[in-house]
Amino acid sequence: MKITALEEYGLRCMLLLARQPAGASLTLPEIAAREGLSIPYAGKLLMILKQAGLVKAARGRKGGYVLARPDNQIHLSEIFGCLGDSVFTKTYCLQHSGGSENCVHMNNCDVKKIWTGIDRFFASVFSRVTLAELASGKIDMFESLASGSSDFGEIAGSGTANKR
Repeated sequence: MKITALEEYGLRCMLLLARQPAGASLTLPEIAAREGLSIPYAGKLLMILKQAGLVKAARGRKGGYVLARPDNQIHLSEIFGCLGDSVFTKTYCLQHSGGSENCVHMNNCDVKKIWTGIDRFFASVFSRVTLAELASGKIDMFESLASGSSDFGEIAGSGTANKR
């Protein structure tokens, strides 16, 4: 499983904006330079984030990009949601059907259960962590998990957890 470049750099741009003093904006060239991105690629990222309502752009001499809402009101699930797909999408089984038109396991797939469980797990984590928590550097992902459901079975929706 991989985080795409779009997701990684999009999150990094959001963190950069979250760490700015209140009301301070950054221009596209400033964002690109600070993140080591080309201006066109940074522009693509910020356009996606703007369309998702996560950043705002202001024109003019003091223009630039700012967060559209306070960072404590933006969850990682929103950022990843606009930049990429979840682990398991409705078309996943069609994309992995081998040489057949439909997957031979379409009606009884044990592999599908693990992918949907992982998808729910990530969705659960990302919906609980805010950009402010991540930007503060004080977030420990495992501590965050422990404060909620620490049982993967509960998050995955299986109803039964494997107890050792």
